[in-house]
Amino acid sequence: MTSLDKPTHDAGQSPPDGTDEAEQVHDSRAVTEAALFEAFGGIRGMVETVLPGLLFVTIFTINKDLHLSAIAALAVAVVMLVVRLLRKDTVKHAFSGVFGVAFGVVFAMFTGNAKDFYLPGMLYTLGLALAYIITTLAGVPLIGLMLGPVFKENLSWRTRNPGRKKAYAKSSWAWGLILLAKCAILFPLYWWADTTQLGWVLVILKIPPFLLAVWLTWVFLAKAPPPIDVFAEMEAAEKAEEAEKAAKAEREGAAAENGEATAGRHRRG
Repeated sequence: MTSLDKPTHDAGQSPPDGTDEAEQVHDSRAVTEAALFEAFGGIRGMVETVLPGLLFVTIFTINKDLHLSAIAALAVAVVMLVVRLLRKDTVKHAFSGVFGVAFGVVFAMFTGNAKDFYLPGMLYTLGLALAYIITTLAGVPLIGLMLGPVFKENLSWRTRNPGRKKAYAKSSWAWGLILLAKCAILFPLYWWADTTQLGWVLVILKIPPFLLAVWLTWVFLAKAPPPIDVFAEMEAAEKAEEAEKAAKAEREGAAAENGEATAGRHRRG
């Protein structure tokens, strides 16, 4: 069990297992970094997010062919999904990429306006920004809902780990405001700029805001109390219940044997 999986202990006290505090902090940050890397797809997830849009705007910049650009973007998204399926990797990021590109292609083909290829993704970004902010105001920050299962804490942070809940709230605010700032740039360009200008700005804004939000999330969570491993707690409770049942059965068996022995003595007497 890592340091992040252990229940919290009072600030100022020595770690219960005698481990050096600096080493525990290092382990905590390393586990947090690994969990964020897994949750948000890592480098490969970023490539899968950027490549279809980059291919679309590159082809459209060269030949202004909406159909060729859209088909190429969708094809590369499907290929990346198939590669993940063949390698039996996690496909959630690739699936989301395929659906996002597919919606963009449908919008662009239906309206005949190449800029509409980007509109579903922009609307999704706006909706996600509002979701981060609204859920935080409601006391259930979206980042906590997303990362709770990754850290094996589920929703225990809501009532049992206030420091962790505060970190999730800060992280969700960061995501929401960063995505809103991104929308504040993109939507005016959707109305005023041409397709190639919007496309290149959107490609440029794919990774930096994302990395900033992930970095801020890492900073907030690395300083937060470690999560409570509710899975380990449930396993411990199940084992204790099984041990209690075994002990009870043993006591009942011993009592039955004693009763039979007593009855035998009475019969012989």
